[in-house]
Amino acid sequence: MLRGDVDSLLLRALALLGLILLSVLLAVVLKRRAGRLRTVVDGDVLTAAELGRPLGAGATFVQFSTRTCTSCRTVRRVLREHAAGAPGVAHVEVDAEDRLDLARRLSILRTPTVVVLDGSGRVTGRFSGVPTPHQVRDAVPHRI
Repeated sequence: MLRGDVDSLLLRALALLGLILLSVLLAVVLKRRAGRLRTVVDGDVLTAAELGRPLGAGATFVQFSTRTCTSCRTVRRVLREHAAGAPGVAHVEVDAEDRLDLARRLSILRTPTVVVLDGSGRVTGRFSGVPTPHQVRDAVPHRI
């Protein structure tokens, strides 16, 4: 083998290793952010007419999903259970592919993403990924 071939092979191996490390780092960052509520200041306002469903008097969880999203089923179950047991809280699921206008307006980049609205329809927070029931509970009490 020639020296140039060895250098080229080593360079390719290092590039591959770098891509693997970058992928792992990205996965760790996304995993740490999953389910954590991020507060939104001066958020957009959504209406019942835009969502096609009534808003909750105290809070509304607007879940953006897609047909191929496997995690969306888990989020749907957690949010429905919470809304069923919390007076004044509603859950609305929106297909992000069917409502690209809303997804773009709210900068929805992945599913599942949950936007938390206060009683007037103002966006006050958002989750990306799968929140735990505890995280969902904590997102609402100070808003009702």
